[in-house]
Amino acid sequence: MRESRTGGGATDCTAGRMLLLAAPGLLVLGVLLWEWRVPDEGAHLAPLLAAAPAVGAAATGRSSALLASGACALLALGPLGLTGPYEDVAARAGVCLAILSVLAAAQLGIVRRKRLTRELSRAREVATVTQEALLRPLPPRLEGYSLAAGHLSAVDGALVGGDLYDVVSTPYGVRVIMGDVRGHGLEAVGTVAAVLGSFREAAYDEPRLGGLLRRLERGLVRQQADTGEEFVTVLLLELGPDGLVTAHSCGHPWPYRLSGQERGYARVEPVGEAEPLPPLGLFPLPPRLPEPLRLCPEPGEVLFLYTDGAEDARNTDGDCFALRETLGVLLARRPAPAPAELVDGARSALLRHTGGAVGDDVALLALRDERARVPAQAAAGAEADARGPRPGDDRGPSRKSVSAEAR
Repeated sequence: MRESRTGGGATDCTAGRMLLLAAPGLLVLGVLLWEWRVPDEGAHLAPLLAAAPAVGAAATGRSSALLASGACALLALGPLGLTGPYEDVAARAGVCLAILSVLAAAQLGIVRRKRLTRELSRAREVATVTQEALLRPLPPRLEGYSLAAGHLSAVDGALVGGDLYDVVSTPYGVRVIMGDVRGHGLEAVGTVAAVLGSFREAAYDEPRLGGLLRRLERGLVRQQADTGEEFVTVLLLELGPDGLVTAHSCGHPWPYRLSGQERGYARVEPVGEAEPLPPLGLFPLPPRLPEPLRLCPEPGEVLFLYTDGAEDARNTDGDCFALRETLGVLLARRPAPAPAELVDGARSALLRHTGGAVGDDVALLALRDERARVPAQAAAGAEADARGPRPGDDRGPSRKSVSAEAR
């Protein structure tokens, strides 16, 4: 069915293009037929011949089509001189001058259009490279995790808006950031660049996730001094080598945890219901941060991160997009889908829901731990339980103890 619609669309496009190409000739032919049949005292349409070059230029934007249309109009003046008021050379000369004037003006328009098109193409190329450097593509695998991300901007043609994400491998584990700057579109790009720059620098230096969060706050404060009051919701994840996930949220929704694919049912639930901290930049962080959220996903489970633009997206009836239900459908449709399939499926469903246009920026990110759990890791976890948590370690209890508490 899809191939049939595609073929029909291509046929309609070709037919429309052929009609546009034939439009100047049809116009000239129609004028000639009218002039041959209308009496001398009737209305005459010969001045419309000057429109033929304009129609040819508008139909294709090419100088060759413009010149062919102009030549066709000029040649039509010969038969017109055999009848009617255009037997007078002066009358034909007036029409000829009008045709040449339109030819010259249309040619100048084509030259200007080509120059502007080249400049626009170059600007888009530069913008694409710049935006991809800011919101860079993620690798399909990183430190045993498979991951994928997608983004939708509320501004047509923009790759980056007010949402941000990144994943980096550090000596402390894989660290993930997902954020949403107040506002959307290009006006929020400066704050996005400041937050991502702070994250990419501090993620390698700060041994504790709370310290990384404070570094992000300091970077945002410096950005506020230059651009005025801005705030951003932030979700930070640290994926430890033992499978323990530690998370801090500042006004950002908690990720969804997708599991149960291999057991014949699909489970999609938030990883936590704790009240997050206020967004960064809105209020200062408290002197003592609350305990981070800790969880131990089973091998193969997926963490799905998103910005609130996904669940706030509305259709023409004002209904919000059901992201959680959509993820459940994707899980039920195919056992153990890859992160890329989840992101692409959710993004496609969101675009169908909104009719292809979103009112706010949307960012989606899915990651799955595909590392095999070996006995050595279990023994290391038991040894860590016997030692207890290290002083000042905000990662909290080991994976084994957290899993027992969850059960």
